[in-house]
Amino acid sequence: MILKGAKINFLGDSITEGVGTTVQDCFCTQIGEKYGAICRNYGISGTRIARQQVPANPPSTFDLDFCMRSLEMDEDADVVVVFGGTNDYGHGDAPFGTFEDRTVDTYCGGLHVLYQRLLERYPRSLIVILTPLHRWGERQPRFDGHILDDFVQMTRKVAEYYSLPVLDLYAMSGMQPELEGVRNQYVPDGLHPNTEGHKILTELIAKFLEQAGEKRRL
Repeated sequence: MILKGAKINFLGDSITEGVGTTVQDCFCTQIGEKYGAICRNYGISGTRIARQQVPANPPSTFDLDFCMRSLEMDEDADVVVVFGGTNDYGHGDAPFGTFEDRTVDTYCGGLHVLYQRLLERYPRSLIVILTPLHRWGERQPRFDGHILDDFVQMTRKVAEYYSLPVLDLYAMSGMQPELEGVRNQYVPDGLHPNTEGHKILTELIAKFLEQAGEKRRL
């Protein structure tokens, strides 16, 4: 797939928004500048895929979950990239759920709802799923006993069910902030990649989109 001129919607959280670096150095901006794509950044810091059980008080943009925002993006996208899940693990209050769930009220169900909505809204577009990155403290169980790896595994499983290509950043980004040297170089706060980390994301995502687009066309 040739990215030059392609319209790409990036649906994500703070990493997509560019927290940890600058807007100019964020992977969304860099893919646009380096590859000539028309990149639309729909990243909102703190947001999650699943609907929260207790809304923020006072109201916060954190509650603008991916499922509701998937209906608000521009409809003429050639590519839609979904990059989320880390906040569902980190501070979400929705239950993890099971693969059989089909509502926005659990993480598993939210994935199903989100992917179905995107496939219906963008039937001719390439829809790509990015797994969460590694993060500091990722093996600490949350309130229902699940760790980050559970969210990554379910992200892969549901995407596979809908035959959506997955860029497994958890497996291949090379950024594991549990290692001090890696953290200092790429993810200083243990969660958000810095400018150097976004350079890695830029190349991994762009190359994957090119390859996935070619395979889909064939």
